[in-house]
Amino acid sequence: MRIRDRRAEDVPEINLVPLIDVILVLIIFFVITTTFDARSVLKLELPRANADQTEQQTKSLSVLVNADGRYFVDDHEALRTDVESLKRTIAEVAGDDRERPVLLRADARTPHQAVVTAMDALGQLGFRQISIATAPEASAAAGAQ
Repeated sequence: MRIRDRRAEDVPEINLVPLIDVILVLIIFFVITTTFDARSVLKLELPRANADQTEQQTKSLSVLVNADGRYFVDDHEALRTDVESLKRTIAEVAGDDRERPVLLRADARTPHQAVVTAMDALGQLGFRQISIATAPEASAAAGAQ
């Protein structure tokens, strides 16, 4: 009569299914609770103006210039601050649509040359509908409240 040793057959194994479930739940939680807001990335202080706000019917191309003179086209940052680098970034983001309106947002502390460079790059690429974003004046905003 042959007696088997059951301890030799008992192979330990690690069940990964619960671990994968927990990781997927954490990934879903972080994706849902993360906000994707471009305005929270850059802190811009827009120049003041009295003009009324206009509503855009189409999705405009957003060109941001921060206080250091760095350029951001929608969610893409231009690698350098020269015209050619900015033109390449705008062309990548905008594609072939040159009739698309452009909203140029520049920090109030931005050097004037950085804004002129952005407008020059847009003009060389053929964009003609360029708007400059401003914030309402403090007295006009206080009077509206």
